[in-house]
Amino acid sequence: MSETVVVIGAGPYGLSTAAHLKARGLSVRVFGSPMASWAENMPAGMLLKSPPSASLLSAPRPGFTLDDYARRTGEPRLTGHEPVPVGMFVRYGQWFAEELVPEVERVRVLAVDRQADGFRLKLASGEELRAAAMVVASGMDGFAHVPEPLAGFVPEGLVSHTSHHADLTVFAGREVVVVGAGQSAQESAALLHESGARVQLLARTRKLVFGAAPTPPPHWQPDTPLGRSWGLYAVVHQAAAFRFLPAAARLRLVKRVLGPFGAWWLKPRLDGVVPVRLGERITGARRQGGGLLLTTRDTAGRTRSLAAEHVLAATGYRVRVDGMDFLAPELRAALTRTGGSPHLDAGLQSSVPGLYFTGIQAAATFGPLLRFTCGTAFAAPRLAKAVAGRVAAG
Repeated sequence: MSETVVVIGAGPYGLSTAAHLKARGLSVRVFGSPMASWAENMPAGMLLKSPPSASLLSAPRPGFTLDDYARRTGEPRLTGHEPVPVGMFVRYGQWFAEELVPEVERVRVLAVDRQADGFRLKLASGEELRAAAMVVASGMDGFAHVPEPLAGFVPEGLVSHTSHHADLTVFAGREVVVVGAGQSAQESAALLHESGARVQLLARTRKLVFGAAPTPPPHWQPDTPLGRSWGLYAVVHQAAAFRFLPAAARLRLVKRVLGPFGAWWLKPRLDGVVPVRLGERITGARRQGGGLLLTTRDTAGRTRSLAAEHVLAATGYRVRVDGMDFLAPELRAALTRTGGSPHLDAGLQSSVPGLYFTGIQAAATFGPLLRFTCGTAFAAPRLAKAVAGRVAAG
């Protein structure tokens, strides 16, 4: 059969992986639309929590950082800890694709089956093809989490997840409750307020957490793409060793390290500006007029009510193998799992030979670094080396 390697997904991890695979001389087909989820599922005006130096894709040769993009295209160059606008990051990723992976095919993969000598794929175009190896880099697709009391109202349009919106100005003049405490919740609440919505932020946590503002040297803790601390230094530089921790410890660290908090520059946009209700958990919801009436319970057991025309769930993502419905049921059933994620070896290969996962799907094996775009520098060259070795071995 053809020794074609297929990459599913054209976000930061898919594009980075494809660039490294191509640099090793492999025949690669990449399916997806470059940076589509960033362009279509993140609101205009959003700023990345990562600084410019950590907002990057991994290339097999120098010259393809965010700063390189700005210098070569004339966009304003960002330095230090200046926030990166999501629009700029999308344009950077699309430029990266044009320069290094121009053959991305804007076609959806409908189904993947395992065969004795590899994989068979069915595309939305009607084409069927076979591949010797396959890399799943589909990002957050299929993993958006909406709390159970709210999930039933999503089809009615009364509840949505933050990933459903590229423009929050559609809520101008409406009463919106944002649920969550992390960057997505805090920034969505700020953007909604600034767009003219009447917004409240509701969270289970008793206190909103903001990152520390940049401080001048000297520093007693090392700097990393994810922040300044010894713990983060280990997360970034020891990702290869993370997989040797017990599964329960890995899952706990992936959830808690760099957990729900907002960037330092969000605090003045929220503090004393957006009404916040903390220490409350949603226990129920029902229709009221054209909106919803939420029932909440606080840490003391007291119940309260909160009305909204719309509820925006900024409640993150939960990786689930079964959420990747383009993989045949038999293929999903064959995957060994850590929590809801596929368990991977040192080369990001799953328990199904020839099937690799990267990005957030690999975080349960290699740690929180794989939740961020700067993790491409770790994952892409490692995965490409493993795939090249497999293909060469036949």
